[in-house]
Amino acid sequence: MADESVKPIVMPKWGLSMSEGKLTGWLKTAGDKIAVGEQIVEVETDKIAGVVEASDAGVLRRTIGEVDAVYPVKALIGVIADASVPDSEIDAYVASYVTPAADEEEEEEKSAYAFVDTPVGSIRYAKRGERGDAVVLVHGFGGDLDNWLFNIDALAAKTTVYALDLPGHGQSTKAIPENGLLGLAKGLLGFMDALDVERAHLVGHSMGGAVSMLAALEAPQRVQSLTLIDSAGLGSEINADYLAGFVSASSRRELKPVVEQLFADPKLVSRQLLEDLLRYKRLDGVEAALSTISSQFQADGKQRTVLGPELKGFDGPILVIWGEDDRVIPAAHANALAGAKTEIISGVGHMAQMEKASRVNELVLAHLGV
Repeated sequence: MADESVKPIVMPKWGLSMSEGKLTGWLKTAGDKIAVGEQIVEVETDKIAGVVEASDAGVLRRTIGEVDAVYPVKALIGVIADASVPDSEIDAYVASYVTPAADEEEEEEKSAYAFVDTPVGSIRYAKRGERGDAVVLVHGFGGDLDNWLFNIDALAAKTTVYALDLPGHGQSTKAIPENGLLGLAKGLLGFMDALDVERAHLVGHSMGGAVSMLAALEAPQRVQSLTLIDSAGLGSEINADYLAGFVSASSRRELKPVVEQLFADPKLVSRQLLEDLLRYKRLDGVEAALSTISSQFQADGKQRTVLGPELKGFDGPILVIWGEDDRVIPAAHANALAGAKTEIISGVGHMAQMEKASRVNELVLAHLGV
């Protein structure tokens, strides 16, 4: 009975590499009524801060987690149950709860990543979910599949989700196709071929949006819909200083003010995030790859590829999401596509899918019709 009537609030696993998180504040107090989707508790990871939302309705019966304490993933930090459930059942549930062992989490993490050979080289990817349509998440310049750490599981609840490291990024091949963004788009289609994904919804962020649009133009029969988040390719303006700064930065001191431009709230840039980026930038071939992509992507402070007029030939549905405070690509570009659904989110910068993940997930799922 207790297992059915008592619902745990646990330290979430955001992203494939998260092993622990710090509880930074409760947004509800014991005794409060909770609705599905309500924000309950704030958590900080080594990537970014986020909010845990309720997956069950009821009453917040226990707040077990302490503010500023660090807990492993899936540790019990709170309990939701109906008001009619006796305190003795709550106490018994809390006393019997066992946090999964660390080695189980490590094994899950190892199995979460995979590699596949494609015409452009080896591509690292993650797959989540086994239902509904296929969705492919395409990150931006200098990013990797962990840019979707707040989104992949939410979308996988109703779809089959793939997130990849584009060539030159993450742990994929560092060789870059010669023909710029179109080469990356063809690489994306080759990735889909390698995994027998005949047709997919493409969700692209920043440069990944331009790559997704080019894939849709190259093979419209393969792309069911487009979701473009703070996307490149919809106008000529771009913060070229950001691109140059990201490519050239070789220390935390140099990189920090550059990466802070991605977020409306610069406090979201953690020391660990910077260390992870520097570790990636020091890999063999990364500096040359980023320099090549940047030069193919923009020149004289302008984007080389503007795709709005060409997308008139794509008849699939398009959703455009933008952070109002984007300092990398102007939010005005969100209105470049006539007929597209558009949402500009206030208080958000260039990383909308991380800064307002729950809203972005809601919008994407509605767009996919699931």
